Formats: sequence, structure tokens, C-alpha cells
Amino acid sequence: MSESKFYLYVGTFTRPAPYLEETNGEGIYIYRYDPDEGNLVYQGETQGIDSPSYISFDREGKFLYANSEIWGWDEGLVKAYAVDQSDGSLTYLNMQPSRGSLTSYISVDKTNSHVLVTNYWTGSVVLFRREEDGSLSPVIDKSQHEGTGPDPERQEGPHCHCVLMDPSNTFAYVADLGLDLLVRYRLDREKGRLLREGETALPPGSGPRHLIFHPSGNFVFVSGEMGSLVFVLKRDPESGGLELIESCSTVPEGFEGISHCSDLHVTPDGRFLYVGNRGHDSIAAFVVDPESGKLTPRGQVKTQGRTPRNFVIDPAGKYLLAANQDSDNINIFTINQETGELSFTGKSFDAPTPVCLKFLEIKE
Repeated sequence: MSESKFYLYVGTFTRPAPYLEETNGEGIYIYRYDPDEGNLVYQGETQGIDSPSYISFDREGKFLYANSEIWGWDEGLVKAYAVDQSDGSLTYLNMQPSRGSLTSYISVDKTNSHVLVTNYWTGSVVLFRREEDGSLSPVIDKSQHEGTGPDPERQEGPHCHCVLMDPSNTFAYVADLGLDLLVRYRLDREKGRLLREGETALPPGSGPRHLIFHPSGNFVFVSGEMGSLVFVLKRDPESGGLELIESCSTVPEGFEGISHCSDLHVTPDGRFLYVGNRGHDSIAAFVVDPESGKLTPRGQVKTQGRTPRNFVIDPAGKYLLAANQDSDNINIFTINQETGELSFTGKSFDAPTPVCLKFLEIKE
């Protein structure tokens, strides 16, 4: 019977930007993860990549793709790596320009045929073909968003922040913070095209950042960065259309400070949802109703650090690992399997300017 090894990959900021206190990262860091104890052991790092703020694996865990989000550059970069199946280390394959500025998110479709990327500052989503050896083609399609939102400082133009394929691998959804929109595309794999099919408006000034799907595929959850809100949308599996059914605050009632939502994740069994708060520096917990998708708040827990830009739930749904960008650490919390509430384990691990966490399971 084969056993599994688990690794945690950490994307970091390596170059300064106005939205960072400081940058201490040097690339992509790799940790061995113990799923029984919730422990991390540093394995090594891959240098030679500028500010890999988001990383994704192909569906077989053999290749890793990372963007370079670099303030002041007119064009970002996307790099491809092969994953060594014996120790999780990375081997560089190739690099392609992203045809947009502040490249912010990267995901792979479920057939491993295409890689989708968003450019935050210039407001576009681009499509790459994945070659047989895992490397990336040049951009084969690009969709440029147009318009403005109500906030003249944050929404002076489109700002595509996230792109993710749906569970059926038919539709790609883009969260546009600048336009308060979720934009739906159909992925035409044969022609290598992103076909825009519809959009769903969220409340003005809410600033949608990241989205995820409930394991059932019937609901979509979206973090509203600018409003400290999480949105629940019902999804039509046939058309891919979305209907907004609920929004909930992610910060405590009466909170008057500045805070912005970041990442969000749902447990593998679909029972609990978590949303990060930068400023309040916490993770908000919710119980998910499996029939309606509606949420019951379970409070917030402080992440024991500053600016939790990203977090991840381990494959067993037992632990939550929070990346505190401005305090250079990853802190680990237990998930109460009955209530969904989080408790700090006391375990904190050094990580320089961590901004993206991704697990990989390698079977021996």
C-alpha cells in the first residue's frame, strides 16, 4: 500500500511595493508537512523568481506555475517548473510574459491543457496553452475588461484579481475588484479562446477579490475585499449563471478600524467556510448550510501575526495554516470538527513575507 508525502509551497514577495511594509522573501519556499501533528519542516527554496505572489499546480501535481507580481513593471511574468516526485523540489522549465501589469492569480484547468492568469492593475485575463512537457506557450488569448467602479481611488478601472474554473471545467469565473463584477467565460479548448458569456454584479464598492466553489458545485463564495464581506451565490450548473443570495460581515459588529478581506476557503467536506481579514488580522469562521449555501457566523480568531493575505486548509480538513505577510510567519490552527471554530495550536513557523500557501500530496 502506497503512502503519501505532503509538502507546503509558499509564494513570497521579493520586491518592494507601496502595499507592503517590507519584503524579505527570496522565491518559493518548500516545507515538509506532517498531517498528523500539523507540523512544518523547512526543505529548501527556489530562487530566481521575482515576487511569486500566487502559485498553482497542475491536477497531477507534476508541474507548478507561478506569477511574478512586480510593482512598477508594465508587464508581469509567469514561470513553469517541474516538481521532483521524490523530494518536491522544483526545476525551472520556462517563462512567458503575462501581457498585463501586477499579475495576481494563476490557475490550471482540470484537463491540464490550459493555464489562466489575471493581471490586476491593467484588468485583463489571459490564457496560455500548457505544452506536453509542462512548459507554457506564449499567451494565446486575452480578454481586456473595461469600466470603472464607485471608488475613485481603488476602482478607477478594471482590476481582475482571481480566475478559477468551475467544477465541471466548462466555465472560468473572474473576480474583478475594480468593476464589482464576477465575469463568466466559457473555455474553448480546441480554439484556445475565452468566450465571455455573462456577468454578475455585486454591491457597489464591495471589491470582489477571490472566489471559491462549494464541493457540491451549487454555490460560489466570494470575498469582498473593500467591504469586509463574504458573498454567497447560487450557481446554475447548466448555464453557469450566478444569483446572489446572501452577504455576511467578516469582522465583528462595531469594528471601526481599517480592514480588507483577503483569501477564503471551504473545508473538503463543505461544512465550514473561512475568510481572512487584513487589518483586523483574523480569520472569520462560518458554518455552511448544505441545502441553501447560507452561512452561520462562528466569530473570528486572531492569526497571531500581521496581514493574513493567504491561508490554506490541510487536505484532511483538520488544520488551517495562516500566512501572515507582514510578520514573516505561518501559524497553525486546529479546526473544531463539530463547530468549525478555530484554535491556535501555539505552533508558528518562520517564513519571509509569505503571501500564498499551496499543499501538494506526492504518493510514494
